[in-house]
Amino acid sequence: MSVVLRCVAVAVLAAATGVAQAQSPVGLWRTIDDETGKERSYVRIVEVDGKLHGTVEKLFAFPGDNPEHLCDKCSGERKDKPIVGMQILWDLKDEGGVWKGGYILDPNNGKTYRCKMTVSGDGQQMDVRGYIGISLIGRTQTWFRLE
Repeated sequence: MSVVLRCVAVAVLAAATGVAQAQSPVGLWRTIDDETGKERSYVRIVEVDGKLHGTVEKLFAFPGDNPEHLCDKCSGERKDKPIVGMQILWDLKDEGGVWKGGYILDPNNGKTYRCKMTVSGDGQQMDVRGYIGISLIGRTQTWFRLE
């Protein structure tokens, strides 16, 4: 009987681990433009030392975009740098299934916001909220997992 209980415990642990991994924000995500509802970019999220960082891997051109896709509205070290390859998300930490405490850059206006992210139960969608000060003053986008 002890062997059966051990097998059940191992199976439950493996299933729980699979669910936790599916809900991780790590991976490649598709963003959608707020105004057009069309695909805007692919963002790769990685975890380094317990913190999430996200980099733009692909950008879809829209009419009126800077043709070189440079962050002309950014300031500091990001000013006039290519958006593709740019880190736009950094320092988010897991706080009970919500990743927060970090920042997100909006390359369209060059502004940096506080950020929090929550992955859906099936791990295929993620709500990404950028805000100023408190979370009530901000905007949420839904990103979609690509892998």
